[in-house]
Amino acid sequence: MRCKICGITSFHDAMMAIDAGADALGFVFYEKSPRYITPSEAKKIIQKLPPFVEKVALFVNQDAASINAICRESGATLAQIHFDAEPAVYDALTIPHIKVIRAQSKEDITKYADSYRLVDAYCETYGGAGKRINIEWFEGLDCSKIILAGGLTPENVSTLKKYRFYGVDVSSGVEKEHGIKEESKVKAFITNAKQ
Repeated sequence: MRCKICGITSFHDAMMAIDAGADALGFVFYEKSPRYITPSEAKKIIQKLPPFVEKVALFVNQDAASINAICRESGATLAQIHFDAEPAVYDALTIPHIKVIRAQSKEDITKYADSYRLVDAYCETYGGAGKRINIEWFEGLDCSKIILAGGLTPENVSTLKKYRFYGVDVSSGVEKEHGIKEESKVKAFITNAKQ
């Protein structure tokens, strides 16, 4: 499974995640998040990163022009759309993007079934709440285009292998505090996901 470490706020944590085997890093451009980073601070990190690592920009309730501008400024390579955007928003994006399904029911996870998407547990706040989705919803489903998020930890990620998810996305499950990653947890999470 591919691994994304989300809520990166420092170059140290970015490189530590990459060295541990992360395929993607997430930068949260949602000002109400405790993991919020400004586009200029993200740019300072992204400019120094090695190649072949996806730089994912997370957005909540932004218009297409803002998303495009922030991705350009920061150097992000993929936009993660964490809200129910109108089709016109997606059409106006100039950067590759992935839709997020905040699932409240089993039916929700089959939305956008023909495309890669991120499935997270629904909660009132956006992202990083550590709430776990009902994993039984994925029984018998083709999960090859699903990136699973929500309530993942180094201890439970290895139990997901049988579902054959495209990838997993973690934030709070590998932190020592909001926005600060715990190296041992990051290493264990990626090792357990990829073994």
